[in-house]
Amino acid sequence: MSITLDIPNNLHLAMNIAPAEMEQRMKLELAVALYSQNRLGLGKGAELAGMSRFAFNDVLAERGIPMHYGQKELEEDLAYARGCQ
Repeated sequence: MSITLDIPNNLHLAMNIAPAEMEQRMKLELAVALYSQNRLGLGKGAELAGMSRFAFNDVLAERGIPMHYGQKELEEDLAYARGCQ
């Protein structure tokens, strides 16, 4: 799926971002916002942002956004750990 957004031409000036970096930055900002609202998980957020899970996690940590880690993730991690033994 592809979505086109009309962004004002001078928005990059307000954001202090080079025009060439605008698309990537907007994807990152959307991914961070959706992750923080618990609408995307870490993997999908990283995919939208166009970066690895580790890099996306670093961005989240730098911004003070806590990781989503609940019972489901704990069970998945425990199952994985048991399979590795």
